[in-house]
Amino acid sequence: MTGREDGIRQAGVGSADASVWAQELLEHLRPNGRDVGRVVAWLADAVQGTAALQDDTGTLLAGTRPPLDDTLVAAVAAGRIASAAWEGQGRHLRLLRVAYPNPTSAGVLTVSRETPFDRRASDMVTHTVQVIELLLKAGESTTADRRLARATSDLRLAILQLLMVEDTVSARRVAAGLWPGLLDTDTASVHVVEGPADERDRLVVECLAVTGERALVVRCPAVDEHVIVVTPGEGEARELRSLIGPRPHTFIGGSARQSLARTATAYGQAVSALAVAHFRSDKAAVYAERTHPERLIDPAPLRGWAARLLRPLDALAHHTRAELLATTRLGLEFTAVSAAKVLGVSRNTVRARMERVEALLRTDFSDLTARAVVHLALNTQVSLTDAPADDGTSEAGQASLRDLLSGPAMLTWAHEVLAGLDEDTRDLRRTLRAWIAEGGNAERTAQTLGVHAQTVREHVRSAEPVLERQLLAGGSDLYEVVLAHLAVGDLDEPALSATKSGLPDSLVHR
Repeated sequence: MTGREDGIRQAGVGSADASVWAQELLEHLRPNGRDVGRVVAWLADAVQGTAALQDDTGTLLAGTRPPLDDTLVAAVAAGRIASAAWEGQGRHLRLLRVAYPNPTSAGVLTVSRETPFDRRASDMVTHTVQVIELLLKAGESTTADRRLARATSDLRLAILQLLMVEDTVSARRVAAGLWPGLLDTDTASVHVVEGPADERDRLVVECLAVTGERALVVRCPAVDEHVIVVTPGEGEARELRSLIGPRPHTFIGGSARQSLARTATAYGQAVSALAVAHFRSDKAAVYAERTHPERLIDPAPLRGWAARLLRPLDALAHHTRAELLATTRLGLEFTAVSAAKVLGVSRNTVRARMERVEALLRTDFSDLTARAVVHLALNTQVSLTDAPADDGTSEAGQASLRDLLSGPAMLTWAHEVLAGLDEDTRDLRRTLRAWIAEGGNAERTAQTLGVHAQTVREHVRSAEPVLERQLLAGGSDLYEVVLAHLAVGDLDEPALSATKSGLPDSLVHR
């Protein structure tokens, strides 16, 4: 960077006294001005010449490098001489050693100008070296802090991913080194805090502060606006909710307390509660146990049925079985892409695991009824862990899906869920039934009904507020509606070993 040839300085650097240029140089040490390149450019302008900074390998780091004697540069960089001066070809050069935070290496600052170095220019060069050394040391410290923060963040995510696949032993082992006692609990709740993506780092810091690092705080790998917090204690959960009030566009959803092995279930509950929080004045919600199908069926035969359905997985090693079930729970509840990010695997891995479960269960997850039935079995396994299971020796112990869904309480619930659809003159119930039967694919449904695909989508969207459930997003809400249709006989039960068809609209991008 070259100074003005007419010698007239801008900003008064060339003509000001030492206190002025020194103050300008010190300005580069302010937090918002720490840039070695800007310091080198300032020096070149201040001495009305050029300046360059190179490292011990000769790589130019900043500025414009003049022709140099490599032997002289190497001597300065190695510390055999602290500085050097050279004159020739109408140029005057100064070379000074710049100490690096790592004492085994050093850089070289080279300054060139057409006129000899007077006392003022020499002082500028000397003090600039000191400022550069301070900036390099600060930068090294900042880099180290960032690396440590990144490593800590990655470690928290790894712990969460272990919990998601029910590997609580490994999760506790990993956590014990840095956060002793963090997971010394049998149960915990999961909260998902949502805020603007560009404010998430600050939100993470505040979550850590209010919980006193007694909670597992993780940047959600799937959604940039989300922070996932596993809270072993109720106090930490209350402190988290205190963050929301003063922060605009920030919401929180919390799960019911679950065992650590059911962290994936708790996460799904927290996401559901977060959706509700958007419509509440306090911007917070806790998962509400509304009447779910598994609560309306006699628990003993239901558990026996679920155990029989999932029995093909029992022959697997415990870790493999837990991994497949956890992946399937998330894959049925969310998109494959989101499930993959949460679990820290590829979307192909998620799909491969779910395809293995499909093969073991002899079912087809492109069939929405199959997804709903397997989802019911998985929910039963989680929510009815304390209920006695029928050993299968009684008639009830051999209960079929049709037997379970045809109970009085279940039938009453199913009719109540679907009743509102009959009040719409557009025959939403017919459209929805056909849409589910076609695997959630609007184009195939349109061909079946002889209407436009956009009409199908509009009918499905219109059914959501009537049913008070999200349908196009998939997940628990959709599966409840599918089970209601199965209970009243509007849909056929899923066939085993079904031939796979195309994926539904809602699953194409999973």
